[in-house]
Amino acid sequence: MADLVENATPAWRNRLNEATDRFKALPANKKVVFLGALAALFAVIVGAAVLNRTPSYRVLFSNLADRDGGQVVASLQQMNIPYQLGAGGVISVPAENVYDARLKLAAQGLPKAGGVGFELMDNQKFGISQFAEQVNYQRAIEGELAKTIESVAAVESARVHIAIPKQSVFVREQDPSTASVMLSLYAGRVLDSGQVAGIVHLVSSSVPGLQAKNVTIVDQDGNLLSQQPDTTNSAGLDQHQLGYVHQVEDSYVKRIEAILEPVFGKGNARAQVTATMDFSEVEQTSETFRPNSSPNPSATRSQQIVEKLGNGSTQPSGVPGALSNQPPGAASAPITLPPGAAPGTQTLSGQAMGQNGALERDITTNYEVDKTIQHTTLPKGALKRLSAAVVVNYRNMPDRTGQLKPTPLTAQEVQQINNLVKEAMGYNAPRGDTVNVVNAAFADSAPHATMQEKVADYVTANLTQIIKYALLGIAVLYLLFGVVRPVMREVMKPKPVPLVGPEGGRLLAVAGDEDEGEGAAGDGGKGGTGPGGEGGEPESPQTAAKTALRKHYANNLEAARDAVKTDPRMAAQIIKEWISSDE
Repeated sequence: MADLVENATPAWRNRLNEATDRFKALPANKKVVFLGALAALFAVIVGAAVLNRTPSYRVLFSNLADRDGGQVVASLQQMNIPYQLGAGGVISVPAENVYDARLKLAAQGLPKAGGVGFELMDNQKFGISQFAEQVNYQRAIEGELAKTIESVAAVESARVHIAIPKQSVFVREQDPSTASVMLSLYAGRVLDSGQVAGIVHLVSSSVPGLQAKNVTIVDQDGNLLSQQPDTTNSAGLDQHQLGYVHQVEDSYVKRIEAILEPVFGKGNARAQVTATMDFSEVEQTSETFRPNSSPNPSATRSQQIVEKLGNGSTQPSGVPGALSNQPPGAASAPITLPPGAAPGTQTLSGQAMGQNGALERDITTNYEVDKTIQHTTLPKGALKRLSAAVVVNYRNMPDRTGQLKPTPLTAQEVQQINNLVKEAMGYNAPRGDTVNVVNAAFADSAPHATMQEKVADYVTANLTQIIKYALLGIAVLYLLFGVVRPVMREVMKPKPVPLVGPEGGRLLAVAGDEDEGEGAAGDGGKGGTGPGGEGGEPESPQTAAKTALRKHYANNLEAARDAVKTDPRMAAQIIKEWISSDE
């Protein structure tokens, strides 16, 4: 036992030494193949990582003119900064060099933004003509305006052309200044009427004598943006009015969807609203007369009294002639005085009436009448009618198996949605508003595709990538299992270990061999223990040595067991020394 403990070595060290010895013992061709396979495997892995790595380049400048791009590239080459050129004048550099490169290029005055401004006036030559000076001044204004217009978010680049006529001493013969602006917009960007008007006024305010109507703006497609005709289209409709109608409709749509989304989820409710607007301008003037009624007293506006007084004498009157000289006939009715003309009544002249009284008295009284004058101007864009159409998706409810299944809403739920929509849009029945709510299954809410369908779609969409990675994987597997693994198995195979018999003799046997000595453990083995063995055949020297060794090992094991039973303390001390030993 002591000899076994002293000669014990770690198993991993023995295995490593055996593998090293076996690799050294391999033929030269196998060594070359093995090392080549490892190098190829490493190269494949590194190559795949490099190919799939996202480039770390970032955009330094974009939309550069050819002249500016050439100057920037030349400066980057002088500074030994790697770069990449892209379409549209895009220059990219490594991400860690972006800000450093921008600062260094800015110190050199690059890029120049494709145009020049008032820096032209910095290098004026001595003795330059007035015409050249005027041209440089005009170029400076054009460049400065182009730089300013390019600061608009939707504008990618701009060019400005100004035509300034020569001044004349005759005021009537002076021509107005004009300007043309060419805009190149970013993809998917547009300029609204307000932005176009802003650019027009910017240009007109920067050039003396330039009016806004003389500024023309065109985009890269040749569309005229600065047209200022009548705002009505060919159908006689005002564009602003149409925009206002769409704005009103969108506001109602947002109201309806905002109140339904918390209940059914985002995207499960769609609404469309049609608004009928009245843009007619109406002015009304009404004048109303009402009779005076008690208890309010009537208001007297004017009164006229005419009195004709008589002195009681009857003298002929009229046209002279026979009829006028005849005496009057007999009275047919009693003579009565008019009201208020009794004898003694004071007249308007302050005289008292006589016995005969007044012959005639007329009184005219004018009274004021209640009158109301109302002037009304009806507002433009009055809402006349609303029509709303709302469609709500089916709800996903679990069925008996627990899977979610689209389920239609009940009639009560649809009615609740109808009432909710009416309240959200301000439903007005006398105005003629209508609401229609429909519950239907959306196309995107259909049952999800099976796993096989998803896999088929993915394979179809990424067939090229799958083939590339499949070939790469096949190469890696071939190198691993076709080249590396056989060599490793041969290297890591246990080395034959000579066994030592009881007398110290060397035996030719391999430890762990499964083909030999299956029946040599004990007396019940197939090989037998006698000289002749089973069947009367003589036992070989190797088999006899194995049998003797196993018997010796069994005897030693039995003796160790007896020693442990007899003196446990000694056994524990021996195990403790084994554990604390460095070997």
